[in-house]
Amino acid sequence: MGSASLIILLALALAVAAWLGWQLRRRSMDRWLLPYVLSTRKRRAPRGGESVHLLLCLADHYEPKWGKASPEVARQRVARWVEEYPRLFEHFQDSDGLPPRHTFFFPLEEYEADHVDALAQLCRAGFGEVEVHLHHDRDTAANLRERLLRFKQTLAERHGLLCHHRHTGELAYGFIHGNWALDNSRPDGRWCGVNNELEILRQTGCYADFTLPSAPSPTQTRKINSIYYAVDEPERAKSHDTGIDVGGRGPVPAEALLLLQGPLLLNWKGRRWGLLPHVESGCIQAGQPPTLERLQLWLRARVQVPARPDWYFVKLYTHGAPEANQRVLLGEPMVRFHKDLRAYAADHPGFHFHYVTAREMYNLVKAAETGWQGTVKAARDFSLIPQGAGAVVRESTTIS
Repeated sequence: MGSASLIILLALALAVAAWLGWQLRRRSMDRWLLPYVLSTRKRRAPRGGESVHLLLCLADHYEPKWGKASPEVARQRVARWVEEYPRLFEHFQDSDGLPPRHTFFFPLEEYEADHVDALAQLCRAGFGEVEVHLHHDRDTAANLRERLLRFKQTLAERHGLLCHHRHTGELAYGFIHGNWALDNSRPDGRWCGVNNELEILRQTGCYADFTLPSAPSPTQTRKINSIYYAVDEPERAKSHDTGIDVGGRGPVPAEALLLLQGPLLLNWKGRRWGLLPHVESGCIQAGQPPTLERLQLWLRARVQVPARPDWYFVKLYTHGAPEANQRVLLGEPMVRFHKDLRAYAADHPGFHFHYVTAREMYNLVKAAETGWQGTVKAARDFSLIPQGAGAVVRESTTIS
């Protein structure tokens, strides 16, 4: 081969490398690809004969006013969920005899009492729970604190929602950040503005954050496929970029917030241009229905607590209000998934599946952290219990 040919081949190789690098940066994969590669040995699907308890949580960024919908369209969106969800799913049961359970993270800034009242009715029937979602921009710490406390009280006192600590009675809530910008994590500083957001969440009663993963957003953390504690550094944005794994070595950090991530993996089937893998982030929406094939990837992520290697925490996410996504979540694709899940469990005696809310998933994390060896069912209310159960609720601005 002549020197001219070598130069051409080298130029092509450099061009391909530059293009691949651009694709990685464009999809923000450069932020988490190295940790992903380093955790390769951890990722594997359960082996045949292993006991598996799938803890399945669907966290919905539930925005009835999505797309600047009119009041009537927003009302119809909520009404369809309240009417269709029980009809479609009440006859399905998990390994504990419970139906599919949905967690509605309702946006503070879109609050309408009638919408939340309707969802509360669905939740009281046993089909889910409501938590807190928030979109904000160029905010201040003081304003954020005041809004979260007021919304928490509204959900609890006006609608009988949220939960409280079994022993202290303190109100608590789960959280998802709008636009993925938790703790001011966007490079341009938009869609948040509060560097000490983790601290404020913890102090106002947030028991855990469920925002991640956020890929391909640049807000994606280096920490992936993890359940971990992050300590806020008020002078620095994105304090949750790293943290301490639950159940890992050493004590739980003081004044830390728990973050519960969903799966984030590369799916090499159906590669784009034969080169780039799809990113599996646990998103359920139009064009991305839940399937048993995807389930195997979610299990492979091994989001777990060491003391319970048979418990697989799978937190999925969706935006369930828009009509296009309703056709998946309240339609044949989701019905088929529940049927397939039931059939798979029947064919695999060691496989058990449990529909859990965000609160229940947190409780199971805390139970596993203590070394709990009891059943999933017995630990669903391990630490946090729904309103109206157990201890008398008392308000506090801190969370124990």
